[in-house]
Amino acid sequence: MSVGSPAPPLDRERSQSPGPDQREATDTLAVSVVVPTFRRDETLLRLLAALAEQDLPRDRFEVVVVDDACSQSMPAAVAGFAAHEPGLRLRLLPGKSQGPATARNIGWRAATAPLIAFIDDDAYPERLDSIGDVLMSTPAMRALKQPLPGRQIALLTSPSGAEAGRLCPVVDEVIAYDALWMKATAPRESAAPDLAMVERLRAGRFDGAAIFTCFSQSPLPAALLCFLAGILLRLAHCRENPYQLLSDRLPECEPGSGIRHEVQRQSDLVAAIGCRTDDDRLALGVPAAAQAAIDGRLAGLRVDGGRPWAVLHTGATAASRRYPPEQFAAAARCLVERHGWRLLYTGDAGERELVERVVAASGVPGENLAGRLSFAELAALIARAPLVITNNSGPAHVAAALGTPVVDLYAGTNPQHTPQRVPARVLMHDVPCRWCFKSVCPEGHQLCLRGIAPGEVVQAALELMRETRQLA
Repeated sequence: MSVGSPAPPLDRERSQSPGPDQREATDTLAVSVVVPTFRRDETLLRLLAALAEQDLPRDRFEVVVVDDACSQSMPAAVAGFAAHEPGLRLRLLPGKSQGPATARNIGWRAATAPLIAFIDDDAYPERLDSIGDVLMSTPAMRALKQPLPGRQIALLTSPSGAEAGRLCPVVDEVIAYDALWMKATAPRESAAPDLAMVERLRAGRFDGAAIFTCFSQSPLPAALLCFLAGILLRLAHCRENPYQLLSDRLPECEPGSGIRHEVQRQSDLVAAIGCRTDDDRLALGVPAAAQAAIDGRLAGLRVDGGRPWAVLHTGATAASRRYPPEQFAAAARCLVERHGWRLLYTGDAGERELVERVVAASGVPGENLAGRLSFAELAALIARAPLVITNNSGPAHVAAALGTPVVDLYAGTNPQHTPQRVPARVLMHDVPCRWCFKSVCPEGHQLCLRGIAPGEVVQAALELMRETRQLA
């Protein structure tokens, strides 16, 4: 291997990875590593070990070493590294004329090892709400894959978020973790699970970590976890000065400068490192086995296209986001008695009693499937349903990801989570205290939901069903 003169500064276009046609013509695999001066030898040795594991001719590799500190000693260190691998092509981008930030951006876009995405979903285990946090981050994860075909994405999230992650086609690996900085994590006195996670991430040899948070969360605990695991590139929105905890920081501007939809917020984050996509749809797949199981269940219940039917989801983790059960019951009664609909109720095992109360209060038949479906089967049911009526909870985002029309009973707690790219009716009663960001109504009246009359729910469902059936 020979080390030539430093390459000229790369502009944004030239820093991109080769396209498919160019890659086929050169038959070369580009490998990029960002080398911090204070960990220079360790990083180069790790790269050497990684290349040694590849069962490919050395002349098929081109190694791009990006020096993020513009150090004078780096050329000599790289020359010494080159002696270990004869025939391996190498380019050094010293960054002196580009600056550290540009050098890191090149590293992000050319990274070939897996990237890891952190979802700080702040949700309760085994509940559905964190599913929405994962799904609303899928367009950003799709964008992370754009610069380099074949790039791998690992998702680190809560156990409940992991259920959705396993069905996301843009995710290649899911790692479940009960993080100490999440309110749902049970108290523990030992750091053993956290030290084990550091080693788990270190073994993954991730090139970078994108940390997705809402504006009220700090990314720094996750950033520290990444730093301890040896992940060199760490990206997040951050209000405070992270110093060395983040390699790439997007200043936190919310809520002072306005509040973006969650999909836009996370897409803006990865766009800051040059990762963009024109496809901002949520991503979710339905396993064939789950779809077959649901089709069999629907056949057993004699649910078919001959009679209008819908899925009703009456629960939500936060009390402030639950439409009153008696009003749900009144809407259900009208849909069944006056319009001949069939209703299938969903929820987790803890919501089964709630569904029983709603069905009993409605005085009309309804199928209680709460606690009886896996997440994959819930997705399959929503994929088959002509319509979903739900609180602003995980099923609203599952419906959006699968293209199922949704009537969203939207609490005025947070404007960031409306259904994305799907026919929808978003119902909310406007109140002076809207956008409180509270899990329990601080005023005690819950008028943002209680003010939605059951007749409005029925009217929205009928209109949306008519419109989407005409479009089908």
